[in-house]
Amino acid sequence: MRITLIGASGFVGTRLMNLLDGSEQYELKNIDLLPSHFFNQYTIIGDVRNQEQMDKELANTDLVVLLAAQHRDDVSPVSLYYDTNVKGMENTLRAMEKNGVKRIVFFSSVAVYGLNKNNPNEEHEKDPFNHYGKSKWQAEQVLQEWHRTHQDWNVNIVRPTVIFGERNRGNVYNLLKQIAGGRFLMVGNGNNKKSMAYVGNVVAFVKFLIDSKDEGCNVYNYIDKPDFTTNELVALVEKVLGKHIPNMHFPYWLGMLGGYCFDLAAFITRKKLTISSVRVKKFCATTEFDSSKMLASGFEAPYTLADGLARTLQFEFVNPPQDDVIFVSE
Repeated sequence: MRITLIGASGFVGTRLMNLLDGSEQYELKNIDLLPSHFFNQYTIIGDVRNQEQMDKELANTDLVVLLAAQHRDDVSPVSLYYDTNVKGMENTLRAMEKNGVKRIVFFSSVAVYGLNKNNPNEEHEKDPFNHYGKSKWQAEQVLQEWHRTHQDWNVNIVRPTVIFGERNRGNVYNLLKQIAGGRFLMVGNGNNKKSMAYVGNVVAFVKFLIDSKDEGCNVYNYIDKPDFTTNELVALVEKVLGKHIPNMHFPYWLGMLGGYCFDLAAFITRKKLTISSVRVKKFCATTEFDSSKMLASGFEAPYTLADGLARTLQFEFVNPPQDDVIFVSE
């Protein structure tokens, strides 16, 4: 199977190529703005926003995996979210049609539901609160509308929650680092549940879709269950690292006040800081999502959530790698 991945030089794409590269049944190509740390032999420098280039590079392809996205909280100008995430989808679909490609796996996000929802499933009302979520939902709408007039196409949409794992530098890593380093400040009571997804399971699910879900339009939330509370996450870090973690709780209003102070400092210094009011809000929010459809699909995750967290902690803080290859995300 000839698979073209778009935007796979990053964290998830690298792990997906690593998984697919282990099988002789796949022929891989990666189109990305940046070279790949580990799979440059498959990588062509390209831009999903360039229609002519997409038309050319999707020739001789059986299936597209679309990962390219603007995803950070602080992208400027905000039009970049829509140029990449929405127009990039439109360009991909036109290039697929031109080249007779009828299968696509699209990485969307649970950000399409918004914050503090009550365990939303795939049919839940969409209420994105930021430009990333809004642009992902618009891209989904473009894709689903396309499928209505291309019924013989196979579309698989994956809405993962926050993804973590080895070499990732995102919100989960920052949280684990703060906890492991004893610099962790608990804002709120710590009973809010945090849906997470280990990268090893996410890419295994994509491979499952490629191999098993080759008809119709399918949409799946991806979350590793059961969800952990923040208190349970702290306890797991203590257990894996074998150390006591001080656990002080601060009221929400005080945490938000601190976040606004960091916002002001970032504005004055023009620097991107690891703490902000948005991140405090995300930390205190309940981010629990329903994954019963994924669980009923026949997919069996190779790792438990606790396994994924333990593997990440061991890799990052117990036996850190000798190289400096990391992937920065949210």
